[in-house]
Amino acid sequence: MKPATTKEPQSTKVRLDKWLWAARFYKTRGLSSEEIDKGRVRLNGQLAKPSKEVKIGDTLELRIGHEVRTVVVRGLSGVRAAAPVAALLFEETAASLAQRAANAEMRRLAPEPAHSQTMGRPTKRDRRDIEGLRDAPPRDEWNDRWSASLDDTD
Repeated sequence: MKPATTKEPQSTKVRLDKWLWAARFYKTRGLSSEEIDKGRVRLNGQLAKPSKEVKIGDTLELRIGHEVRTVVVRGLSGVRAAAPVAALLFEETAASLAQRAANAEMRRLAPEPAHSQTMGRPTKRDRRDIEGLRDAPPRDEWNDRWSASLDDTD
């Protein structure tokens, strides 16, 4: 039997979708390919296709949910490995880390959405009032708007 090695041989060509999957940004390779097709991944500032080859030193801008991450490729791998090994494949920029921290702080300080509602469910009295409005006879808005009538007043 061959002993297990922790280091994978460095390949020189890796597809973008495969690298994103190997770096554990997306759970499946198909999902990474979909995100690239939707335009949520930029390679060196430009939209790319899933088959575009990634090189060491390339800059990737990823939008995952509401977060935008900017990372620099530090290693290449087409094999999904453990998270500590995958973390060695990229380095997030300082500006990206600062922006993500600022966004997290804004979310933490934001008011709870449920507190912005002044009223909850209607009470029984409210429901009866609403049903009473529905059962009211319709107003004849046409005659209210015009002064002329169909009746002859001669």
